[in-house]
Amino acid sequence: MISSVKNNPHDAFPAFLEQDLNTELLRFTTAGSVDDGKSTLIGRLLHDSKAVYEDQLASVKKSRINRSTGPIDFSLLTDGLRAEREQGITIDVAYRYFATSRRKFIIADTPGHEQYTRNMATGASTADLAVILIDGAKGLLAQTRRHAFIASLLGITKVLAAVNKMDLVEYREDVFLRLQDDFLALAAQLGIVDVQCVPISALEGDNVVDRSKRMPWYQGPTLLEHLETVPLPENDSLQSFRFPVQTVIRPDATFRGFAGRIASGVIHPGDPVVALPSGRKAHVRSIVTYDGELPQASSPMSVTLQLDEEIDLSRGDMLVSPDHLPTVSRKFHASVVWLHGAPLELGRAYLVKHTVRQTKIRALHIRHRVNINTLASEPVTRLDMNEIGSVDFETHVPLFFDPYASNRTTGSFILIDPATNATVGAGMIQEDASPTAIAGEKEFSSHAVAETPVAAEERYARHGHLPAVLLLEGHPALAVRLERLLFDRGFEVLHVNRPEFSGDTLTETVRVARSAGLIVLYSGDALSGETKRRIAAEFADRFFDLAGAKDLHGNEELATRYVLALAQSLGLIGEPRKNREKVN
Repeated sequence: MISSVKNNPHDAFPAFLEQDLNTELLRFTTAGSVDDGKSTLIGRLLHDSKAVYEDQLASVKKSRINRSTGPIDFSLLTDGLRAEREQGITIDVAYRYFATSRRKFIIADTPGHEQYTRNMATGASTADLAVILIDGAKGLLAQTRRHAFIASLLGITKVLAAVNKMDLVEYREDVFLRLQDDFLALAAQLGIVDVQCVPISALEGDNVVDRSKRMPWYQGPTLLEHLETVPLPENDSLQSFRFPVQTVIRPDATFRGFAGRIASGVIHPGDPVVALPSGRKAHVRSIVTYDGELPQASSPMSVTLQLDEEIDLSRGDMLVSPDHLPTVSRKFHASVVWLHGAPLELGRAYLVKHTVRQTKIRALHIRHRVNINTLASEPVTRLDMNEIGSVDFETHVPLFFDPYASNRTTGSFILIDPATNATVGAGMIQEDASPTAIAGEKEFSSHAVAETPVAAEERYARHGHLPAVLLLEGHPALAVRLERLLFDRGFEVLHVNRPEFSGDTLTETVRVARSAGLIVLYSGDALSGETKRRIAAEFADRFFDLAGAKDLHGNEELATRYVLALAQSLGLIGEPRKNREKVN
């Protein structure tokens, strides 16, 4: 190879690039309890595999924050934040890339502290393998069990259990065998079947890259040897075809294509596809990219598909294989890792982002919370930050999904707070939870509309609140602010400000709004006592004449507190939820 580079350097470089592109990539994450030595292990792995730049190594050697007794604190190679270095713990997920002659690697070094469990879940979400560290001197701790459970929850089927700090237990075989048995029992309980246990000392380098002379009793692979040889998980291209549409491209009247990223599977020109949600069938005419048309495309490529039929598709719709259709449903059961300081509230409207589709979603019921220490299921009514639970959800429009176990992309979602736009939860779909699981061609071949009328209970189940009327006569500016506040909190709200409305017209309008389950804000001219009595008769205890609201005009903070208190009485915010069972 050296001679070929010297003789034909221009030919050798493309060959090198081709070889690099064809080298397998393994994504793995590190997990374990605080002070198990995750960052030190990754630093040692990078150092001993010659994947650290000389200037970076020199900087670490000169660092004043050196917690190691040796010349190098290997953890500083990954703990990049100042707060991490000062506290001696990993806070955020640190991604590192390195390569050997056999494989390329992307490492996610995740926090071990319990308060950063959500960060660990984020780092592990794209991993093919998890390296779970066990302190040889302390054994399996609660956080070790927590991270092993999250790894199994995220569908990571391959685990390397690294029993670290063997130098502290005098490299004793009996200690390793005992901890190996403990972890294998935990893995069996979690359904993890592909486990390799390796005794290591990240600080001293034993069995990380080079085989340890101080543990001759261990005959298995070193940590790096296992990472280089472990079989990779099934590629997404071997799964059923899923293509969420991101945008429609129509530069002129002669071209109409659907652009997006292939979530799973392979597609060729001429292949049949089904468009969701319409159920229309077509064939792929061509696969278009910036570099021209392709004979085939597979996950995770971003392409534009042209079809041989004029089908109405938009962002959030999906093209799928007709032989293996996803589930189409508004209700599903999912495992959820809650990521936010404010707890998950039943009935509150959140936003769900699933592939490229975004819609409203509500948690209907929490089946249980997982006790990480015992792995037992516990009944709860809410999930707090870093807790993991099993939850039933309902979305505003149907999602097209597969169980997470069979497709990570179409089986996962994130939850967003519509008021703050913060990501509050991450979920893995387990199964359809609708009473009549509508999936496959059954839904698409029949477009019959059910003759059962929509009941008030059903509207309440969707909106999460009962209909109401709020009178803000003569205060349209305040009504606009309150409409926005209520809307962002998940209410279905309508602001009415029509000076020409007569009493009869307004009464009929609010009657229709009541039938639709809406909350009406009226800010037009003053109403007569008779009109107010008729409207109050329609809404009973959900009629609010906010005559005193004039004192709130121009005081947004006071108005906000007022309306939030009112919202609680309407049953959307807080517990207990008033009027939950009473539907007129």
